[in-house]
Amino acid sequence: MIELKEYLAGRSAVVDRALDRFLPKANVKPATIHKAMRYSLFAGGKRLRPVLCLAAAEACGGELEAALPAACAVECLHTYSLIHDDLPCMDNDDFRRGRPTSHKVYGEGIAVLAGDALLTQAFEVLTASAGSARYPTAALVRELAEAAGSRQLIAGQVADLEGEGKKATLRDLKFIHEAKTAALLTASIRLGGMSANATPKKLEALTGFGKNLGLAFQVIDDILDVTQTSEKLGKSAGKDVAAQKTTYPALLGLEKSRKEARRLTDASLSALKPLGKTADTLRAIGAYLLEREY
Repeated sequence: MIELKEYLAGRSAVVDRALDRFLPKANVKPATIHKAMRYSLFAGGKRLRPVLCLAAAEACGGELEAALPAACAVECLHTYSLIHDDLPCMDNDDFRRGRPTSHKVYGEGIAVLAGDALLTQAFEVLTASAGSARYPTAALVRELAEAAGSRQLIAGQVADLEGEGKKATLRDLKFIHEAKTAALLTASIRLGGMSANATPKKLEALTGFGKNLGLAFQVIDDILDVTQTSEKLGKSAGKDVAAQKTTYPALLGLEKSRKEARRLTDASLSALKPLGKTADTLRAIGAYLLEREY
């Protein structure tokens, strides 16, 4: 566990340094938008998606530097989604990553534009990738675009909004989380493998790992929303209940939700078998996420 925490901290620091290089400096005109972009991007997030991207590249024999553009692009896109998710017209949250959300600091207009700018920045950053023999840069760009588009991340957000105050089925809930959470997490892992020129068999293994891990991650998030304080979460606790959203605990209860999180985690770890010991770091991260305090 100590070694894993050191790995996560080390890779997170590598990503932060690269993001600082890729983003316009805070004093670049107009300074307000660049300050807002950096405010949310460097708010102390866990950097889970870019770290998974780097770990997947390493599992496929790739170089860390080759995977960095993809890792940074994923984090820019993820942060954009959080800024927009927190807006009053969406989930209306005042806190994210332990401090006031973008719109509380900069106002709604700048927050919308900061999210737009980070989304655009993600693709600019990704074009810095050299790609690989099997997966040219265009393939990487398409991978991220599909995960962020109207059939994945945005589809999940739309279904989430439309489901508020309605009784949803487990199938409905799974669709929301597969699209809103698991799709980008899976793309992060696949992009790492693609940057390392992963074989089709290895990329398939990474995909299975990502899809199951992404769902497990969201189930655990649902559990934490009703069992932890806002201080521990770094965001408003209980907001899903307040918004009358369907969650795994609401449908299954806490104990069955915990069992589902473990089942999905086990499935994600099993998917990595074709990668052998090279995927040990990915396995450790998957097991670590399951044990988040709940």
